[in-house]
Amino acid sequence: MENSHLKNIFGLLIATLFISTSGVLGKYIAMPTEVIIWFRASLAMGFLYIYSRYKKINLTIKSSKDYKPFLISGILMAAHWVTYFYALKLSNVALGVLSLYTFPILITLLEPLFLKVKFNPIYILFGIMVLTGLYILTPEFSIESSQVKGILFGVLSAFCYAVRILILKQHVAKYNGTALMFYQTLVTTVLLLPVLFIMDLSALKNQFPYLLLLALLTTAIGHSLMLHSLKFFSASTASIISSLQPVFGIILAFFFLSETPTINTFLGGILILLTVVIESFRSKK
Repeated sequence: MENSHLKNIFGLLIATLFISTSGVLGKYIAMPTEVIIWFRASLAMGFLYIYSRYKKINLTIKSSKDYKPFLISGILMAAHWVTYFYALKLSNVALGVLSLYTFPILITLLEPLFLKVKFNPIYILFGIMVLTGLYILTPEFSIESSQVKGILFGVLSAFCYAVRILILKQHVAKYNGTALMFYQTLVTTVLLLPVLFIMDLSALKNQFPYLLLLALLTTAIGHSLMLHSLKFFSASTASIISSLQPVFGIILAFFFLSETPTINTFLGGILILLTVVIESFRSKK
C-alpha cells in the first residue's frame, strides 16, 4: 500500500514537472506566439485522439446544450495559452509563471458569479495577498516596461484559465478529462488556423522538435498524467503539489535559459504561492 502511494505521489510530481516545461519552451521557441500555440494545439489534438482511441475513451458530445460551453471554453483556452506565452516572451519565465499562478485565487473570487456558492469574505484577504505579491514582483509600474506588460498578460492568462475552469465545472463535468482536452485543442486549432497564412513560418524546420516536445511532453502527457493523478488524490492535495509548478519552472529556466530570479521574484512568488497553499489546506478542511 505504501509503495502504491509513493508511486502515485511520484506520478503527480512527474506530471507537475512536465507541465512546468511550458515556461522554458514558450520562452525558448523562436516563432510568433500564435503560431507556437497553433502547433501546440494541433499536435496535442492528434496525440489525444490517438490516446482516446487506444483507451476507448468516448469523444461524443452527449447533449446539444454542451456545444456552447465547449466552444466558449475552447476560445478561453486559446486566449489563456496565447496570453501566457506573450507573458513569457515579454518578461521571463519566473514572472510569467508566477503571475499565471494567480488563477486559483481568481477562481475562488469568481466562483459565486458562476456557481451557486456563497462568497466568503476571507477571499478578499487572499486577493489582497496576491495583489501584494504581484506588486512586489513588478520592478516599476510603467506601462512601457516589458516586464510589467508580461505580468499583466500573465494575470489576463490566469483570468481566462479561471473562467474556463468554472464554465467546464458548471456545464460539462460528466465528460472524461481527455475528451475535454481534445475538444479544447480542436477549438484552438480551428480558431488560430488563419495565423499560418499571415505570420512568419520560416523558422518552422529548426523549431519543430521543440514544438513537438511542447505538444507531447507538456500538453498531452503532462495534462493526461495530472488528470490520472486525480483518481488517487483530492483536488486540494493535487493543487497543493501543483504549486511546485512555478518552482520547477524557475529552476528549469535557470539551467536552460540562464535566468536568475531577483529577490523581489522570490518574495512576491512566495506570497502568491503561500496564498494558494493556505486556500488549498483551508478548502480541504
